Amino acid sequence: MNVIWILFRREFVSYFITPIAYVFIVFFLGLLGAMTFFLGGFFDRGQADLAPFFAFHTWLYLLLIPAISMRLWSEERQTGTIELLLTLPVSATQAVIAKFLAAWAFAAIAVALTFPFWITVNYLGEPDNGIIIAGYVGSLVMVGAYLAIGSCLSSASKNQVIAFVLAVLVSLLFTVAGTPLVLELVSGWAPALVIDVIAGLSFIANFDAISKGVLDLVNLIYFLSVMTLFLFINIILVNLLKAR
Repeated sequence: MNVIWILFRREFVSYFITPIAYVFIVFFLGLLGAMTFFLGGFFDRGQADLAPFFAFHTWLYLLLIPAISMRLWSEERQTGTIELLLTLPVSATQAVIAKFLAAWAFAAIAVALTFPFWITVNYLGEPDNGIIIAGYVGSLVMVGAYLAIGSCLSSASKNQVIAFVLAVLVSLLFTVAGTPLVLELVSGWAPALVIDVIAGLSFIANFDAISKGVLDLVNLIYFLSVMTLFLFINIILVNLLKAR
């Protein structure tokens, strides 16, 4: 645990020693604000809730989270520092978990800085804060799932751009899995069981259920399972690099 903490602290601090972290946070907050107020019609709806705010999280994370995760392992491989890391008395599991938790903590700070939206909606009306809390919980676990996918694919390539593109493509598959367009494409040939499985893989459907205030264990377990699966693959890939 001490090794994970040391690596976590190293990774977490590294985000803030360059302007990239601050640019990312400002861009994230600005883009999310523009989407909420202009595309989501925050004021025009006349309702005291954060539904238009949470509505854009999935699509925003699809593009922005891979920008965080692409450097996790690709940068180490590109600069050659991964050789030094893997020769230290650190297991692949410890390294993967530490890097993932550091990226998740950084993303969580960006999400937490959206608190003015919460304050605003409470100033304008009397929202159901339980639903808002559920939305934030769902948002954070979904961020973790996107990060796990990105971290896994980052370890598969030395090139950060390739890692970014791969993470976006794989994340897109999970994002749109349960949309009507995808279900219509498979409904003509796939049995009902397959269709149900594809629908259940949707990030949008699982997050929407949570953001509406339904903290169903099924939805939370789904995101945690995605994290576990891709972190497990990530560990395997790093162990292969270590064996070389």
